[in-house]
Amino acid sequence: MTIHSEHPFLDPEPDPVRRWRGRLGGAVSLWTAGDAEGRAGLTVTSLMVANGEPARVLALVDPDSDLADELVRTRRAVVQLLGWAHRDLADAFAGTAPAPGGAFRMADFESTRWGPRLVTAPTWAGVALETTGDVGWSTLVTCTVEHVEAGEDEVPLVHRRGRYSRGGQD
Repeated sequence: MTIHSEHPFLDPEPDPVRRWRGRLGGAVSLWTAGDAEGRAGLTVTSLMVANGEPARVLALVDPDSDLADELVRTRRAVVQLLGWAHRDLADAFAGTAPAPGGAFRMADFESTRWGPRLVTAPTWAGVALETTGDVGWSTLVTCTVEHVEAGEDEVPLVHRRGRYSRGGQD
């Protein structure tokens, strides 16, 4: 293992749009999908909720991610909001930190009709895939919200300018 003094994923030629987007910040969510045939997860911060009948959640996901494939296969997912204690898990699912044996082994997950749910995430939604489409270098997924649990988020995990903070307080 090599220890680097700089960030190992730092872009040597920074993209100004990516830098601008990073200043928007937002809650860190973990999207998980799957069943007995397979499962996948991805850390996502590019998402929004549109209230309505039914309510919808829209997110930008990596089209090459295992989650994108699993979401299309199962047509369902769990969207859980992460807390400060989940930052290592967020990095593992983002593919920026090692996860020996896979990221799902780093925490307890329970099966739901929408896919695996992180047991320690008090706020989550069960969603059904409605549409997908290409947007820039991402896939825009639009999902209908079928179930919501809004628990106590004592110390939410927020991502801004490439760093995590405790609910935006840091």
